[in-house]
Amino acid sequence: MLDLRRLREQPEEARAQLARRGQPDALALLARALALDEARRARVRELDALKAQRNAASDEVGRRKRVGEPVDALLAELKELAEAIRQREDELRALESELEDMLLRIPNLPDPAVPDGGPECNRVVRTWGEPRRFDFEPRPHWELGAQLGLLDLARGAKISGSGFPLFRGVGARLERGLIAFMLDLHTREHGYTELWPPFLVHRACMVGTGQLPKFFDDVYHVPSDDLFLIPTAEVPVTNVHRDEILDGASLPRAYCAYSPCFRREAGAAGQQTRGLIRVHQFDKVELVRFERPEDSDAALEILTAHAERVLQILGLAYRVVLLASGDLGFAARKTYDLEVWAPGAGRWLEVSSCSNFGDFQARRAQIRFRRAPAARPEYVHTLNGSGLALPRTVVALLETYQNADGSVDLPEALWPYVGLRRLEPA
Repeated sequence: MLDLRRLREQPEEARAQLARRGQPDALALLARALALDEARRARVRELDALKAQRNAASDEVGRRKRVGEPVDALLAELKELAEAIRQREDELRALESELEDMLLRIPNLPDPAVPDGGPECNRVVRTWGEPRRFDFEPRPHWELGAQLGLLDLARGAKISGSGFPLFRGVGARLERGLIAFMLDLHTREHGYTELWPPFLVHRACMVGTGQLPKFFDDVYHVPSDDLFLIPTAEVPVTNVHRDEILDGASLPRAYCAYSPCFRREAGAAGQQTRGLIRVHQFDKVELVRFERPEDSDAALEILTAHAERVLQILGLAYRVVLLASGDLGFAARKTYDLEVWAPGAGRWLEVSSCSNFGDFQARRAQIRFRRAPAARPEYVHTLNGSGLALPRTVVALLETYQNADGSVDLPEALWPYVGLRRLEPA
């Protein structure tokens, strides 16, 4: 959520920054929010005047009673004032509710360092490794997975529908091994505290990280309990400190967590979404950081480097892409995407988005800190990134390390986690 006072005092700046996103609806929401704020403040002034009038009349009633003067007319006036105040309070509550809804729907303002434009203006800031060259035609992961007995997409679809993959045998062991490898790396080498969060969350948690109200149709909802299946571990982990004031000396706080992720929107069928490339349920290891405002820009570089380290150890060629203003996620002010090369699919696949949200999520979730015991509370800055998402990491592993006979060599770092050095055809 954006700072309402800043929007009120610097509306032109807010309009200019929102315009960089190329979303006319965001500008319309801002205009409506500013109009509602003005109407709300007018109601507050009216209420204050009516309450002052009521207090004066009440004092006059007391004075007249003490000296034996008639008070019937004043009592009637007080009754009218009470009704007018009640109506204005109802109107104020309605205005405040609509204003909050508008503010919750306005996206974050892009960081000045973010390039303008849509996805075509995303900027590759660095690359690592060289895509492997083959002396045979590399096969896509869905063929390799089926031949190796790792994937059974048909039975997954029979159980839950398309987009819900079933891993079996060594495929399940590979998933489990990758999760353990990533958690060990981030906790032992990068200093993150591991959490194992709930996978269903309250509505307030989804509002806090920015999934609601805008993306209600993209998430799985359990109406009977008003709980939501998490689209990412970012949601429960960020909300660990919802409605808290942290000790500034304890910052930064860095957490990592594994979770399954559930997303209703999985794209249309076709080569671009086939196999594990875009699914409704997948596994992911998430990195979340709580930082002082002045440290968050540097923390984004640190977090991104931690996610990159996974790909480096696995020996997978990748590139780091700075997203343009029109391609940013709703809550992000600055984002680096990590894209890994998948030779069978013949394209770069996003395996991580590392974002700095500034105080956008912290305002929604009321996560603050004190620099000193008696200091005024300030909002923390939150950051998160995938470290990594597993489906496309598996895609890149299978397609990069495949051999002509259909076997797949595993990177040395995974040998102790999977218990194998090579995946052989079933």
